Formats: sequence, C-alpha cells, structure tokens
Amino acid sequence: MKNSVIATLQENKNDFKEKEDLKALIDSIKDKRIVMMGEASHGTHDYYNWRAKISKLLMEEHGFDFVAVEGDWPACYELNRHVKNYEDASEETKSVLREFKRWPSWMWANWEVHEWMQWLREFNKELPSGKRKGFYGLDVYSLWESLDAVMEYLKKEDPSAFETAKTAMRCFEPHRDEGGQTYALSTRLVPEGCSREVSQLLSEIRKNVSNYNSDREHAFSTEQNAVVTKNAEKYYRIMASGDESTWNLRDRHMMDTLNRLMKFHGENATGIVWAHNTHIGDASYTDMGDQGLYNIGELGREEYGKDKVSLIGFGSYRGSVLAGNSWGSEVQEMKLPEGREDSWEDLCHRAGDQFHIHMEDLRHIPELQKRIPHRAVGVVYNPNHERFGNYVPTLITKRYDHFLFFDKTKALNHIDVSVEDSKLPETYPYGL
Repeated sequence: MKNSVIATLQENKNDFKEKEDLKALIDSIKDKRIVMMGEASHGTHDYYNWRAKISKLLMEEHGFDFVAVEGDWPACYELNRHVKNYEDASEETKSVLREFKRWPSWMWANWEVHEWMQWLREFNKELPSGKRKGFYGLDVYSLWESLDAVMEYLKKEDPSAFETAKTAMRCFEPHRDEGGQTYALSTRLVPEGCSREVSQLLSEIRKNVSNYNSDREHAFSTEQNAVVTKNAEKYYRIMASGDESTWNLRDRHMMDTLNRLMKFHGENATGIVWAHNTHIGDASYTDMGDQGLYNIGELGREEYGKDKVSLIGFGSYRGSVLAGNSWGSEVQEMKLPEGREDSWEDLCHRAGDQFHIHMEDLRHIPELQKRIPHRAVGVVYNPNHERFGNYVPTLITKRYDHFLFFDKTKALNHIDVSVEDSKLPETYPYGL
C-alpha cells in the first residue's frame, strides 16, 4: 500500500526551488476570491518565507488586495498603516513589529515578516493610495489593546461615544493587570460580565461610523476594534463557563473579520489568509469535525464556494522550530523530529525533497481516502511527546486543495522585542 501511494506522489508532485517553479500552483489559484495558506507550526522559517513569495506573486501579477493573518487586529493594523505609507505611520519596520508584545511575540516579530513588510511597503509606493495592498489581523485575543484603540479614536472623533467607551473601560479596569483569564474567572460570580457595556459601545459606533469621515480605513479599524472587544469579552466569559467551544467562537470571528475585509475592499476583492493548518485546512475532514468544531477553511468553502477558495497546507518531515515549553515561557529553538511512520509527512518524505502537489491528482488513490496522521505543532511544544499528541487524523486529499512539502525546515529568526538592538541573522535577506 505504502509503495503505491509513494509512487503516485512521485508521479504527480511538482518540485520547486525558486518561485518561478510555482507556475502550476499560481495558475491554479490566481482566479480564486480567497487563497488560504497554512503552516504546520508557528515557528518555521520556510513556511513564512514561501507564503510571502506566493503572496508577492498573487499581489504583483494578479492584483490580490490584502493578506490577513492569525494575529491581533491592533498590532497588525499598525503594520498595515506602515506598509501603506500613511503619513502618521512609523517609517521603521522594526519599531512597528515591537507592537507584538504579547506572547507568542515571535509569530509576527521576526525577520521573515520584517523582510516581507519592507517589500510590501516599497511595492505600495508605486500604487495609488486607494489600491495599496493591506495587512490585517484576524484574531480575537486583543481585548485591552482593541479597547485602548477605540478610546483613543473616539476621544478625537466622537465625544458622545467616548463616554460609552469609558463606561466599558471602567467595567474591565479591575482585571487589566492580570489579563483575560482573571476577567474570565470574575464572570463565574457575575455571569453577564461586561457584555452589556461592550454591546452598547459597538452599537453606538455602528450608528455613527458613517460620520467618521476623516480617514475611511481608520474608521473601519475602530469599528473592527469594537467587534474584537465584544467577541473577546464573550470568548473569555465562555472560557470560564465551559458551556460552549471557544474554538468555534474564535474561528467564526476570524471568518466574520475576513468577510468585513472583503466587503471593505469592494465587490471584486481578493484576499490571502495566513494561519495554522488547523485553521485553514477544512476541519470537517479531521477528527475536529467529530467534536463539532469548525474552522475558517471550512467556513470559507461554505460561504464563498469551493470553486472560489483555495486551501493550501504546508508541512515538513524534520528540522528545527521555535516554540515554548509552556504557555508564556521563553521561546526556544527546538528540534523537529522525523515524522511519525505512516504519517502524511512520512509518505511525502519518501516521495521527494521539496515539492507542491494538487490534491485533485491524489483523489483516485483508495489508500488516501481515509484518515491518516498529519503533524500539527503549536506555540507550546515538547518534541519528546510529539508522536503521541501532535498528529491530527486527516483525510488529506479533501482537507486541502494543494500542499507544499519541505523535507527539512529551519526555525524562524525572531526579533526579541525586549532588546532594542536585535541583530539581523547572517542569512538575511531571504530573497522574496
């Protein structure tokens, strides 16, 4: 069985070394409304580097409008203003990346993103202001940062709504220093928490947003920060009660944010998403679906149609990776062990070194029409326990439309936001 699968992989794979070798992949995805690109970890150089190269081709040659990532809205929005060359934005990329202070900061404060942002900033200089390519965050965690951003905007633009924002802030203030988990625990005694205050704030902003004319995108961002505040409050409240899935709330928020970005960019908008494979690979073809969980990849196919969305997984067999050994711990470069026997990564390893493959070419293979182990590494990782807890049972040919495989990968080059003079790695630049 294994030999026949490997032979079919070898027959259908597309080897690549340079971005020019990706023509077949680009031709397959260039006419989609949304292209989602994954990663098997949040700490691998090769995934970030090649997602950037593919995104560059889609923007430069096929007019894609923005990249939206598994990151917080406020910090990503500062990068968005930086790459779009707004007059009020910082001109130094590294200083903007220091906005990613919350753990795991290395996900976006890294030299790979630094190079991508510098390319995008230069590319945008040649475009009319209304056509410049954006960079946005999809995630839901930034309760305090989003509320601060709302307060700062409304203080200047809408004094009436600012009073409502202050009421919401007073509700959250006792928990600010300890973070979202402390707020979550407080809702066990007061189940409604601050939900009424943030709902009222969002309602007032939406009522007045059409009057915020000074900067259309800034007004859009203020409304989005109010949405984040409302959904983050609900996220932490649900986390404390355990009555619902916080995973579903998070990915529904990501999908709603993507929908709002598509609407903001116009009727014919096209977008790119960067997130972990567990978010962009259709969850209905994994054991996640058995648990009633869904993700942005599955929702994207449902809402836009499978013919308008391309889901691209990324994975590797061995190498090194950035992660922490517990939540909030110091980031480390860790060994990524060889893939588990008979896993998707093991099959790809036996088929080649570095290639992309169209899943449509594998859907006639009976042995791949059942779930097989597929590696997923999180921000918390222990290589010694990997074989028991880091593989998702996956119907691989249905979960993704395409897959990029790297036999050996290396860790991200992170920027330590606590050190003012963080040094460039010797291998920089990476050649987008």
